[in-house]
Amino acid sequence: MSGHNKFSKIKHLKAKNDAQKSQHFGKLVRLITVEAKSAKGNLTSPGLAAAIDKARKENMPNDTIDRAVKKALTDNSAAMENITYETYGPGGVAVLISVLTDNRNKAAQEIKHILSLNGFELASPGSASWAFQKTHEGWTATTTMPLEDADIELLSKLVEDLENNEDVQEVFTNAE
Repeated sequence: MSGHNKFSKIKHLKAKNDAQKSQHFGKLVRLITVEAKSAKGNLTSPGLAAAIDKARKENMPNDTIDRAVKKALTDNSAAMENITYETYGPGGVAVLISVLTDNRNKAAQEIKHILSLNGFELASPGSASWAFQKTHEGWTATTTMPLEDADIELLSKLVEDLENNEDVQEVFTNAE
């Protein structure tokens, strides 16, 4: 009966939660770094301030935020690009995938692979974005699509698979 005590259960649960938190914080650090580079470290810039607010809402420690800003000012690494991929999901739902990457080709192949595993493929640029409007917080749906229960399950699996990718920042759908 080894490994079946209360401590082991807590240890495994904590490891799982810490891995999820680490992945999420990594995405936020990338976003802060990109915004800090474009704002040249100006903390009052709207893009950087919004990224920092988003990180604080997720309970990211202040020294982690400060390190991300300082890293952006001193780091001479490859430039990060913000790319939006479009596709149609189950039931004809429009899906926008916001990606922040330093390697455009790698990101495109990973997104294509995730979509193909779920039975979908990339759409042409502009083919799904008509259903959304760009706001300062991201994309908001202007038209919505009703879905059946089976399609909702497929959509949630697709969104979960996409969000598990390290380059994907956010996934937007126009499902009701």
